[in-house]
Amino acid sequence: MTTLRRFTCDDLFNFSNVNLDALTETYHLPFYLQYLSRWPDYFVVAESPNGTMMGYIMGKAEGAGEQWHGHVTAVTVAPESRRLGLARRLMGGLEKTSERYKGYFVDLFVRASNKLAIGMYTQFGYRTYRTVLEYYSGDPAEDAYDMRKALSRDPEKRSMIPLPHPVRPEDVD
Repeated sequence: MTTLRRFTCDDLFNFSNVNLDALTETYHLPFYLQYLSRWPDYFVVAESPNGTMMGYIMGKAEGAGEQWHGHVTAVTVAPESRRLGLARRLMGGLEKTSERYKGYFVDLFVRASNKLAIGMYTQFGYRTYRTVLEYYSGDPAEDAYDMRKALSRDPEKRSMIPLPHPVRPEDVD
């Protein structure tokens, strides 16, 4: 049975099996510690019965007014733990946390080339809100899709109405 629990500092020494995936962004240690200290309810690990990390989600609450929302910074599941519904559980947990914090929606950014992830998020109820040109650095730089899912505070789903044109990273609020 998989346990979902808050991420701890000790987990930073045990998540290599999860972070070695080519599509998982790996950040500097202070970045993880900032999320852990500022948004602990949004940083959750999926752990196997023997204590092995199976995946995690890292997010935050941000914005103001009707733009107050939960943001998924990273969600990843170890290759050997995929197809067990863990991403759905982790995303569902972050959505519930965002509901508790009275968010209007949850958003995330995904590489435009990551068709598998886009399909998964679509199955979870997320829709592309806008394209962010050259969001991911590299040669060449890659576009991102800003995908959103409305929460109960946005019953008319206004937060999900797609923008008619792409934006640049400096225009992302």
